[in-house]
Amino acid sequence: MRPQIAIFGGSFDPPGLHHRQIVEVMSREFDSVIVVPCGPRPDKETVNDVDTVHRAALADIAFRGIDRVQVELFDLEQAIFSRTDELQERYKDRGDLWHVVGSDLTQGGKASVICQYWKRGAEMWTNLKFVVTTRAGYTCKENELPPQCRVIHMDLATSGASSIIRERIFKREPFAHMVTQDVGAYIERYGLYRGRIPSRRTRFVLEPPRVLFFVDERSPRALEVSKDLEQWTDYDNPNCIVVIGGDGTMLRAIRKHWRRRLPFFGINTGHLGFLLNSLAANPNEAFAFGEMKLHQLPMLYVEMDGTDGVIRDALAFNDAWIERATSQSLSMQVKVNDTVRLPKLVGDGLLACTAAGSTAYARSMGASPLLVDTPGWLLVGSNIMNPPHWKSALLAMDTRAEFTVENSAKRPANAFVGGQAYGEVSRMRVRMSRIATAELAFRAQRDMAEKIAAVQFPE
Repeated sequence: MRPQIAIFGGSFDPPGLHHRQIVEVMSREFDSVIVVPCGPRPDKETVNDVDTVHRAALADIAFRGIDRVQVELFDLEQAIFSRTDELQERYKDRGDLWHVVGSDLTQGGKASVICQYWKRGAEMWTNLKFVVTTRAGYTCKENELPPQCRVIHMDLATSGASSIIRERIFKREPFAHMVTQDVGAYIERYGLYRGRIPSRRTRFVLEPPRVLFFVDERSPRALEVSKDLEQWTDYDNPNCIVVIGGDGTMLRAIRKHWRRRLPFFGINTGHLGFLLNSLAANPNEAFAFGEMKLHQLPMLYVEMDGTDGVIRDALAFNDAWIERATSQSLSMQVKVNDTVRLPKLVGDGLLACTAAGSTAYARSMGASPLLVDTPGWLLVGSNIMNPPHWKSALLAMDTRAEFTVENSAKRPANAFVGGQAYGEVSRMRVRMSRIATAELAFRAQRDMAEKIAAVQFPE
């Protein structure tokens, strides 16, 4: 028997308790539930008012912890709007698909919103399977339902739509009863839906701490510190991730846990510890849960055309690079926002890095490190022979870069993203991700500029 899969697409701007309740019911009725927050919509300009990074985070937070549910963020990452028929095509091989809609969309039968206003709506009404959830104020008559449908009667905790939640937030009216606690906390943390540009830097207090630990198992000191702090452990319902080790440990923690959308608090038992807090004499003081600085740091989105014909994508918090795979130099064309900037770059390779990653390989390759809040990212060359004296370039946050290998059969190139090898490639495309960030928490007195100064002016 084919798996029965519910597809729940929507703006979720923001996701309310009613959305979560619908998903919880679907998770009990179906083998799996796929939640798809939509990208920019021509008929709903309000979905463009909040950065997609925040919308992606809110969706992950709102639906986490529900069995057999996955949140798919491809629309937000690619800045597209996948309509119902496109979702049907995308997932049809996984099982029997049931598209979740409210009774407000089916009221009127063949004169309904679906039939009258959706692209190919009349065709989908006849051919697709729908799950119709009842909505207060809208009838659900049998003769007005799609031919293939299931009706699920919902007694929603709140009848408020996302538009009502947005309005209450904007007017500074109480809204906590309409969203989950964690969604409400995230909205407050970044000042979303207030009619102003949200900051990527804020302050917050974590009380009480419920900790998921990520520890460098190879470091005796890190293991010792983790034992001193084990009283804070809560692996079932954490509200932060405490990373104990060095910068490499933090990078591994982010790669594994960024979709949890929890703050990462690092305790340095390694060397530089640029991404972590210093270790205090008393480890419990090292993460004293007073007011903290919280930096929401972006990640790179990378697409690679493999020489095997497969296109792969990946995310990197620090950096991604392309380098020669043999003793011969690498020759590439470099485009920036579709404009050829370097027709022929010859050298050992090229690295793209975030501001947070600029203190790592980029610095060792000759680039100046950036403050983590710098609104930009770097391209850095490795042993560049042509053009002469070219070292690096600082790019704006919305920049797209593309590296095309010349004669990859003769001069092959290998790709690495976030320290992971992806084999031989003929082309790499890099930009800032529209969905992926990591929240790094630091003690209030920690001075990021001083950390950079220590790197640039060593004793």
